[in-house]
Amino acid sequence: MGFQVGSTLLDACVLAVLSRGDTYGYILTQTMRDVTDISESTLYPVLRRLQKDGCLTTYDQPFQGRNRRYYAITEVGKKKYEDYKRDWILYKTQVDQLLCGGDDDE
Repeated sequence: MGFQVGSTLLDACVLAVLSRGDTYGYILTQTMRDVTDISESTLYPVLRRLQKDGCLTTYDQPFQGRNRRYYAITEVGKKKYEDYKRDWILYKTQVDQLLCGGDDDE
């Protein structure tokens, strides 16, 4: 994709993924890479920020002799995600009108 993804959109995307279920960093990174070019070095500060803001919590589970850190969305994160979805729909509609003349098919 040729557009820069800002921190707010990254936050929204991470919350979207986690709203579907808890996951660990590697899977989260791979899921995000399906839609944007993101590295683990970019993703982990996003996760730390969301955790600091109360949107995420973490827990560890053993896997093949090591602990795997899982990320889970909190109630605060769910509300933030709903706010982001509402804002995205409005923003997307406005940009579509500018770029596509209001046509969703282009």
